[in-house]
Amino acid sequence: MPSFRLRLDLQLFSQEKTEPATPKKRQEARKKGQVAKSMEVPSAAILLATLAYLFLFGGHMKERFEKLFTISFREYMFWEATVPNILGIFRQLALEGLLLLMPIFLIALVVGIAANIFQFGWMFTTEPLMLKFSKLNPVTGAKNLFRLQSLVQFLKSLIKLSIIGLIAGVMLWDHRTDLVGLAKLPLEGIFHYAAQMSMELGLYIAVALMILAVLDFYYQKYEFEKSIKMSKQDIKDEHKKTEGDPLIKGKIREKQRRMAIMRMMQDVPKADVVITNPTHFAVAIAYDASSMDAPKVLAKGVDYIALRIRGVAAEHGVTIMENKPLARALYQQTEIGQTIPPELFQAVAEVLAYVYKLKNKAQ
Repeated sequence: MPSFRLRLDLQLFSQEKTEPATPKKRQEARKKGQVAKSMEVPSAAILLATLAYLFLFGGHMKERFEKLFTISFREYMFWEATVPNILGIFRQLALEGLLLLMPIFLIALVVGIAANIFQFGWMFTTEPLMLKFSKLNPVTGAKNLFRLQSLVQFLKSLIKLSIIGLIAGVMLWDHRTDLVGLAKLPLEGIFHYAAQMSMELGLYIAVALMILAVLDFYYQKYEFEKSIKMSKQDIKDEHKKTEGDPLIKGKIREKQRRMAIMRMMQDVPKADVVITNPTHFAVAIAYDASSMDAPKVLAKGVDYIALRIRGVAAEHGVTIMENKPLARALYQQTEIGQTIPPELFQAVAEVLAYVYKLKNKAQ
């Protein structure tokens, strides 16, 4: 016996998430604060920008700090220890220190915001700040310790510490001769060398952390895309919610069509003539010279609707005329409520003239 095989897409019957997220799903995730982001990018960018600022303006900051210490030991130490003097000294030192550190604070703020905007654009939502008691569940917290993401975070921290240790070790080994010779330098020379070496070490570490941060960002983006994937059934359900259930939409369209037919039938008694095929098409025409520039189509239909139009016209004494070519042309070229096209003026005028002639004879 011949065998028949039917190919089925088994994903339609499973909930396996294999499809990319739709724009609506991405928008909903964004409203909840769920975006592809790496916490390493802002921290590495802030460290790199701060060190770059110190590298460029460190000399100026050093002079300002030296001036603060100098004036403290040369002037403030000899002031009378009264409450107003002590408060004045404190305010002055606090103001000078704030002015010195303010650029660093501003750089950290601006760079941190820019790094986040670079990752996921401008976004403001309070959803992540809302209290969720599920996060306080110790069982859930214990499970999170053994998740793959927790292992990845541990490995990232281990890699960062290893790279920082490696960079520091290589630098110390390269400068081992200079470090041994520091004992022969004055205190100011030791501080100067230590500051220079610390700055160099910090820049190397910041660049390395920035490279790791960029790699982590792409990893987080990959994980985010995987987490918001949808199954085929999810996409179908979303489409139903967005566009509406096809069955319900069909019922609504059917109801609208019936209402339109009812309104159309109410206008048939106002027609001057109904032009028929005679069985397939029916078009109701009306013309009022005082208010219309051309004859207007009040109703039209085929088959069952055409039969109903002829029935209503007969009930209200509207003239019914058979003209197969004209009925077909009117049905295909006109819409309900519109005037007839110019190329059909002559044919319709002849029909209306004949109808008016019949009415005059009847009177």
